[in-house]
Amino acid sequence: MAKIMIIDDDPDILLAVNMCLTDAGYQVVEAQSGEEGLETLPTEKPDLIILDVIMETDTAGFEVAKKLRQPTPGLEAFKNIPILMLTSYYSTSPQTEESLIANLPVDLYVDKPIDPDDLVNKVEWILSRQFVE
Repeated sequence: MAKIMIIDDDPDILLAVNMCLTDAGYQVVEAQSGEEGLETLPTEKPDLIILDVIMETDTAGFEVAKKLRQPTPGLEAFKNIPILMLTSYYSTSPQTEESLIANLPVDLYVDKPIDPDDLVNKVEWILSRQFVE
């Protein structure tokens, strides 16, 4: 089964998403900040990243996504890794969801909270696209 990296600074979200995906048969690794996620990416080599926006800064998740899509040295191999942005940023931001999605270098944007079955379905959809393309 695929390996998924969750990058989120909220321990409750990490636990809930980890349990949900582990129960669905996925291997899960966690990072509690964007910086930690980028540092462990080369050794963990996940098939998918689930990424929060607001962590060590209000835009940390955006910065991580940009670093992956416009690779910084050492991260070139991860340019095409799928990213599911799981965040409550939209509910606290004046931006409209459409403008936010249009400007995100991610594959799918999902607002928190999310039903566990819906999360698993979205993960399966992203991974099926990755392996088909």
